[in-house]
Amino acid sequence: MFKDNWIQVLAELERKGEPCVMVTVVEHKGSTPRDSGTKMLVTEQGCHASIGGGHLEYKALQLARDMLLSGEQQMKIERFNLGASLGQCCGGMATIMLEPVVRARHHLVLFGAGHVAKALVHILATLPFRITWIDEREAEFPAEQLAGVTQVISDDPVAEVAGQPAGSFYLVMTHSHQLDLELCTRILKRQDTRYLGLIGSRTKRKRFDYKLKERGFDEVELARMICPIGLAQVPGKHPAEIAVSVAGELIAAYQQPVSVTADPSASEWGSRADEPASERS
Repeated sequence: MFKDNWIQVLAELERKGEPCVMVTVVEHKGSTPRDSGTKMLVTEQGCHASIGGGHLEYKALQLARDMLLSGEQQMKIERFNLGASLGQCCGGMATIMLEPVVRARHHLVLFGAGHVAKALVHILATLPFRITWIDEREAEFPAEQLAGVTQVISDDPVAEVAGQPAGSFYLVMTHSHQLDLELCTRILKRQDTRYLGLIGSRTKRKRFDYKLKERGFDEVELARMICPIGLAQVPGKHPAEIAVSVAGELIAAYQQPVSVTADPSASEWGSRADEPASERS
């Protein structure tokens, strides 16, 4: 589907955090399908606007999608002799620039809309995350709609785990310890998570380890669950302090994934104080 207003499309792709490559005809000589300055946006699933169709556009689409698949972030310049190299009857010369303009975002699923979650989501919305924010209580969500954040009101938050994409980050910080346990059980069963963080103290960690072992999880599987969460270098019990600490841990996770040891207290992510604030207990 082609859309001529690529500026509006680009703004929408940015809002959704969907990566794309902008293709621009930067120079043309002789007869070419479109003139210099013509633009096209290419996503993994489609394209918007056109640089004139034909073999030139086909090659541009192919190059752009290769960049998207590889995660390439460097601009590229390609020159084509339309007659000699592409077999187009117009026979001119065209130079195109391929420029990644929307950075790919990591998908993060945030369960719970308490004080820490409210403080945290404002920070995460400024980072390369596309956030699905889930809670049973509609009244707990703020009226403000943040870009890149989708609020989901669900009577069954545990059931929401199944529909999340592979490689997602998960934060579990609901108002219910039992719900936290059910969510962690379902998330650990997926075996495809990038990060799983559970808010709570070391006491809560020990209690959850015991209950999860009863459900069949071994030490290696339990080591994938980070609890307590947050950087040890950023102490504090205020929701904003905890939010900053957890955000720092998430940045470390997406920049340089770390293998977590079987001993949760020895996690390379660090650990929080043993008796944290009520929001973390």
